[in-house]
Amino acid sequence: MLQIGEMAPAFSLPDAEMEVFDLAAERGRHHVVLYFYPRDNTPGCTRQAADFSDHEEDFARHDCIVVGVSPDDCLTHAEFRDQHGLSVRLLSDVEREVCRLYHVWQPREVDGVKKMGVVRTTFVIDKEGVIRHMLHDVSPRGHVAGVFELVRKLQTENAHGNRQEQRGNA
Repeated sequence: MLQIGEMAPAFSLPDAEMEVFDLAAERGRHHVVLYFYPRDNTPGCTRQAADFSDHEEDFARHDCIVVGVSPDDCLTHAEFRDQHGLSVRLLSDVEREVCRLYHVWQPREVDGVKKMGVVRTTFVIDKEGVIRHMLHDVSPRGHVAGVFELVRKLQTENAHGNRQEQRGNA
C-alpha cells in the first residue's frame, strides 16, 4: 500500500489524444492531482470530471495540473471529453497496470455481484513527486472543492517551507 510521504510511482499513459503523459516529467514543474475513476459516462464519473474541468484554472493558479485515470481506452476518453466539454487530461490504463501500481484496482461489490474494479481515489502529489494526500473511496459531490483546498494549503505550505502532511477524505 502506498503511504503519505513516499514518492509517487512513476508511470506514462496515453491521453484522449493518444499523447503520452509522463508523471516523472512533472517533477519540479507542477503539483499533480491524480484521480482514479471507474468509467467514463457514469453519473459520478461525469460529475467528477466536469467539476475538475470547471476548476482547472483555479488549480493552475496554484501550479497544479489535474489528470484522471480509468481503464477506458483513448477513443472512449475522447468521446467522453467531447460530449461533456471536459478540459482535464484523461489517461487510459486499459491494462490496469497503473491502477494496480496505485492500489486502486480492488475487489468491489456492485448490485450484489463481486468483481474487480477501480476504487475512486485521489492523490495529491507535490512538485517533488511526493504523495502528500490520499483520498480513498471518495464521493464525487463536493470532492473537487476539498481537493482544491488541500492544493491551496500545499502551495501555501511550500511558500513558507512548511511540509505538513495529511490523510483524509475530501
